Amino acid sequence: MKKITPKLICAWIKQREDESNKGDYGRALLIGGNERLGGAIIMAAQGTIYSGAGLVTVATHPVNRSALHARLPEAMCLDFNDTEYLLEVLPQFDTILIGPGLGLGDIAQRLLSLVCEHAHVGQRIVMDGDAITLYASQNFKKPETTLIFTPHRKEWERLTHMDTEDLDDMKNQDFATNLDAIVVLKDHRTRVYIEDDIWQNIYGTPAMATGGMGDTLSGMVAGLLGQLEKSKHAVLTAVFLHSYIGETLAKKKYVVLPTEVAEQIPYYLKKFSETDDNPY
Repeated sequence: MKKITPKLICAWIKQREDESNKGDYGRALLIGGNERLGGAIIMAAQGTIYSGAGLVTVATHPVNRSALHARLPEAMCLDFNDTEYLLEVLPQFDTILIGPGLGLGDIAQRLLSLVCEHAHVGQRIVMDGDAITLYASQNFKKPETTLIFTPHRKEWERLTHMDTEDLDDMKNQDFATNLDAIVVLKDHRTRVYIEDDIWQNIYGTPAMATGGMGDTLSGMVAGLLGQLEKSKHAVLTAVFLHSYIGETLAKKKYVVLPTEVAEQIPYYLKKFSETDDNPY
């Protein structure tokens, strides 16, 4: 098992080139947030934007538009009920995150089916939350893309159809291989299963046990996928920074909120990109 260390993160996060623009840092589409769960997709979008994604579009229930724009004017917004238009613009994005606050109803199923059937080879798909539950319960087409799952323990049980008490690292890795996916198994010490490797996160704190923390993490993954050279590096960096920031904040706070973690992301990206000013 390999450890996700600060030294690795410093090697992967590079300073931005002077001659660059927003198109150089990824175009991310986030799909989720039904009429009851808009906060989930907004927190995911905050994680994506604060991680440095160049262009972020959120496809959500129209009731969430005002709250999204009040919180994140940087994000563009689409009505996720307009699946015809969504299908038209889908090829424009290099990363698609689906699931936070999506729900399990008919529109959620149509949206997941649309993504699975029409995403193209060059795109990366992150499935979180309700998208994982739907994908596990029905026969959706396997997307022909880089696929990343970010389940908590119960969602992993749904994907594997096994009790987590009966699963060990080798079995988890076998399931990840069979899914042909990167799996971020969220826990106190999150583990990431990538091809033949198992990566152990070395940070984390119970102060982060707050609703929306996983949404923020999935958004960070989506944001970094458009910036780092390898998908593996983007996923591991997101996992590390998410927990490292949370643990740092927890030194002075009893509870750490997802939005507080997100707000700190640009500062820590700056620290880790400047190896000469490395906090380690």
